Amino acid sequence: MEWLKVVLLSAVPLIEMKGAIPLGIYEYHINPIVVFLLSFFGSLLPVPFVLIFFNKIFDFLGKYKFFSGFYNLIDRKINKNKAKFEKFEEIALITFIAIPLPTTGVWTGTAIAAFLKLDFKRSVMCAVVGSFLCGVIITGLAVAAPAFLKML
Repeated sequence: MEWLKVVLLSAVPLIEMKGAIPLGIYEYHINPIVVFLLSFFGSLLPVPFVLIFFNKIFDFLGKYKFFSGFYNLIDRKINKNKAKFEKFEEIALITFIAIPLPTTGVWTGTAIAAFLKLDFKRSVMCAVVGSFLCGVIITGLAVAAPAFLKML
């Protein structure tokens, strides 16, 4: 049952692998490689849904006065910076997803890809590579942390 919690937690926005991997290793005592694989799989679950439905929901909400200010702000920011991003879109998207910091990750990265209307297949591949790198980084840090703390 703990493995399912790791999979589902890694699919939750903002928590993603950053929370699922340490929980699986330290709280549930699951092998770090298994935790990595479970959280990697879980982090990719929302990718196609975000890429397909995010713009439709965003456009729908933009029709309502309550959301129109936010919609217009985001739309202007995206259009202003789209040319800069397109130059290095794959590397930028992979890096953004791979960096294990708050507000970065698969959810935000695929939302950005959806907003910028990037190619679906390339966006999925960037999410896979970025999520893999993020998982490697977090798993490595989680495994190395006890040894590092003992040195202090």
